[in-house]
Amino acid sequence: MQEWLYLVIGIAVVGVLAIAGFVGTRVRRAPRTPEAPTDVIAPPTAGTQAPPAEDVAVEAPEVETPEVEAPAEPAAPTLETPEKPASRLVRLRQRLAGSNALGRGLLGLLSREKLDEDTWEAIEDLLLAADIGVAPTQELVEKLRTRLRVEGGQAPDARTVLREELINLVDPTMDRSLRVSGEGDAPGVVLVVGVNGTGKTTTVGKLARILVADDRTALLAAADTFRAAATEQLATWGERVGVEVVRGPEAGDPASVAFDAVKQGVDRGVDTVVVDTAGRLQNKQGLMDELGKVKRVIEKQAPVTEVLLVLDATTGQNGLIQAKVFSEVVDVTGIVLTKLDGSAKGGIVVAVQRQLGVPVKLVGLGEGPDDLAPFDAAAFVDALLG
Repeated sequence: MQEWLYLVIGIAVVGVLAIAGFVGTRVRRAPRTPEAPTDVIAPPTAGTQAPPAEDVAVEAPEVETPEVEAPAEPAAPTLETPEKPASRLVRLRQRLAGSNALGRGLLGLLSREKLDEDTWEAIEDLLLAADIGVAPTQELVEKLRTRLRVEGGQAPDARTVLREELINLVDPTMDRSLRVSGEGDAPGVVLVVGVNGTGKTTTVGKLARILVADDRTALLAAADTFRAAATEQLATWGERVGVEVVRGPEAGDPASVAFDAVKQGVDRGVDTVVVDTAGRLQNKQGLMDELGKVKRVIEKQAPVTEVLLVLDATTGQNGLIQAKVFSEVVDVTGIVLTKLDGSAKGGIVVAVQRQLGVPVKLVGLGEGPDDLAPFDAAAFVDALLG
């Protein structure tokens, strides 16, 4: 029994000693530094990039953003400088002298040694063919016969007499100035009327150039709303000299466009407003109503200072019929004769003045932008005689 007791005690002592030795060993044993890994990475050589360490932010390389240039604004159109009226008169003489046969024919007949009845009949025929009209032709022939009989029939005298009598026939006493100025703060208002095809819209554009050449501010009204091309055509004329065009919807009310244009002219203080009107002549009553309305509406803003009737010089007597119709519609104050160059019908100047009692104020000499010139009786006759 005691042997078992000693055995158990011995085993217990051995176990306690073993446990104490193990713990002591753990306490005395120094902490061990972990060994370096076997695979050692050499430092990077030139030209190579080391891998980034963990948890280190790597900035992305900056990428240059190309600068985008803003679109360039379109260049403003170059404005044209219209020709002054004085040089236009020089071209008036050149154009008519080179193309009109009336003066040359009259001088040839009057320069004959003997002015018999056949010669005078030929002179009458030439004048009538030039659309001078019956009454003015008879008046001119009678004066020529009387003066040449009294003063002699020499050629130089014949030319002088013919020049003087033609100038009297054209009537230099008529006031041919353009009334393009208003009273007070109101602008001058020019109403341009005429049949489509006579060059009415082109005349408005060329008139704008005359105003600009005279250092006047202007505004154009595209009141011919029934012809789409008229508005675009007028806008092109205006852009070339820096004159604004007031327009309305296609087939809109012409009077409304005219009213707006004159109102803007008053508000802006411009010198002159030029109104292009419709030129439909299918129905006389409709034409009267339309033009009458346009003029009445305009005059709610400012008085109409000038009404220009545009006629095609090549139409002869047809132009006189048109002139009569328009003179019944509005109070025409001046005539513009277009396409006068290249025509033997220069006598229309005399005929239309006699019929309407109003002066020819402007003449169109060609297709050029400045081929619209103020009419001068003496210059016109000198151009005819060459």
